[in-house]
Amino acid sequence: MTEILPDLVAESERLLALAREQNATFVLLGGVAVRLHAPEVPAALDREYKDLDFAVPKGGSGTAGKLLSDAGYEPQIVFNAMNGKERLLFHDTTHGRQVDVFVGSFRMCHAIPLSERLAPGATTVPLAELLLTKLQIIELNEKDIRDTVLLLHGHEIAEHDDDAVNGARIAQLCAEDWGLWRTITANLESSVAHVDNYDLSEPERTRVRDRLRGLLDRIEAAPKSRAWKLRAKIGERKRWYDLPEEVER
Repeated sequence: MTEILPDLVAESERLLALAREQNATFVLLGGVAVRLHAPEVPAALDREYKDLDFAVPKGGSGTAGKLLSDAGYEPQIVFNAMNGKERLLFHDTTHGRQVDVFVGSFRMCHAIPLSERLAPGATTVPLAELLLTKLQIIELNEKDIRDTVLLLHGHEIAEHDDDAVNGARIAQLCAEDWGLWRTITANLESSVAHVDNYDLSEPERTRVRDRLRGLLDRIEAAPKSRAWKLRAKIGERKRWYDLPEEVER
């Protein structure tokens, strides 16, 4: 075991290498994952990263826990005992950082299923799920808009996962869950409005806006499930999201 590295991006790569050595499915999500998919980051979209987020398949808590403990991280014992089937927390006490591990799905304001989409040896969750984890926040903040713009600055919306954001996957999930649809579409529209806040060239801004709008069009065109239609009748009269503090408890 080497020591925990002070540079967060380099540390994420160290942990991913340890996972590959152990043939463990252990992949990044969050801002650092976006950064790894953008080796050339425009200065206007660069930012600092404070924590690491990983995902493992359902049943992967034990493997993740051993990997992080062996790598020098301290588990949050009580939280992990109570929530280990869905989420784990670890701390880097030297640098004052936290590592979150989401098990089987990403659960904050909405639940994004992950297990069947995690590939052994992969570096991050697929780009579709990576974008969804950024846009599922009910009160979108600037860093998540920045990450969204950076992700779509370098990746097109397509019908597949090969170095692209799988728009079909996002549209499918939104067509099954009215609450997710409500939050994702609102945040896509908000992101379109914020693209001009970043010092990018006009062709770059146009490219990102077109991709955001193209994804919105795919989501709206997707046939909605019966459950979606029933929930749509209730609309915003009933809360359609969880509050992160309720999930973290």
